[in-house]
Amino acid sequence: MSLAGLAIAVGALSGCRIETAGASATSTAATGSSPSITHTFAPPPPTPSYSAPRHTSARGATDNKPTPPPRRTTPVAPAAPSTTPPPAVGERSDRVRELQARLRSLGHFGRTPTGFYGSVTASAVTAFQKKQGLPATGGNDAATWRRLLAVSREPSRADLYPSTALPVSTPDRRCMTGRVMCVSKKSRTLAWMVDGKVRSSMDVRFGSEYTPTRDGVFSVFWKSRHHVSTLYDSPMPYAMFFSGGQAVHYSSDFAARGYAGASHGCVNVRDEKRIAALYTEVRKGDKVVVY
Repeated sequence: MSLAGLAIAVGALSGCRIETAGASATSTAATGSSPSITHTFAPPPPTPSYSAPRHTSARGATDNKPTPPPRRTTPVAPAAPSTTPPPAVGERSDRVRELQARLRSLGHFGRTPTGFYGSVTASAVTAFQKKQGLPATGGNDAATWRRLLAVSREPSRADLYPSTALPVSTPDRRCMTGRVMCVSKKSRTLAWMVDGKVRSSMDVRFGSEYTPTRDGVFSVFWKSRHHVSTLYDSPMPYAMFFSGGQAVHYSSDFAARGYAGASHGCVNVRDEKRIAALYTEVRKGDKVVVY
C-alpha cells in the first residue's frame, strides 16, 4: 500500500480528513514528494444541558419550588340523628320543661313550665299538632317533636324558670308612666315598672272575699323592713304600705302553702329574694296600681 493510501486508511480510522499539497494525489506521486497530511479533528458533539422544569404560578411568575401534591381531605360524615325519645306523657324532667317553654313561646301553653307532662301539657301539644297539620293525639311523638324544634326558638333560662307562675298581664295604662308597682289580680302578678318598662316581676296573692284587697291607684306612704302586724300578730317583712293597713310584703305562709291560703287584704309575695330587692328600689311616694 502506498504511503498516501496508508494515510487515508489511518485518517478514516482516526476520524481525520486528508489534504494533499497540490492539485491531486496523482501529481504528488509523480514528483515523489511526501504528501502533507493535515489532521482536522471533528469537535465532540455538544453535551445536552438539563435544567429542572420551571413551575409557573397562577399569577404567571416562575417558581423553582416543586408543586406540592394535592391534599387529600376526608369527608366528615353527618351527625347521626338522636335516638333519644322525645318527652312523653307522664314524664317529669327538664326536657318536659323545654317542651312547655317552646309551646308557651308559640302561644299554646299558658302557664309557667313545671317539668311535668300532664293533661294541661297534652292539651297544649294537641293545639300545636292541629296548627301544624299533624295528627292531634296530645302525645309528643318524634314527628311532633321535630316540628316543634324547627318552628320554635331555643328557650333561655328565664323561659325555663320564669319568675311568675302565670305570664305577667299586659300592664294597665295607669302603670305606663313613672315608678309603679303594677298589681294584676287576673294574672296574680306584681310587675315593678319604671317608665313603662318591667324591671322585675313576682307571684302575689290577695285577700279573701271577707278581707279583699282594694282596687285603685295608691302610693307608698310607709316602709317597714321588719314589720309585725299588731292586729294579727304575724310577721310582715319588707312591708310597703299603700292603703291603710294594706301593704305589699313577704309571706312565709304563701311560700309554704301557695294559693291554698289568702291574706287579710295585703298583697303577699312568696319570693323573698325578689321582694327584698324590690324593697330596696321602691321609694315613698311611688305609685301602686291594683286592678
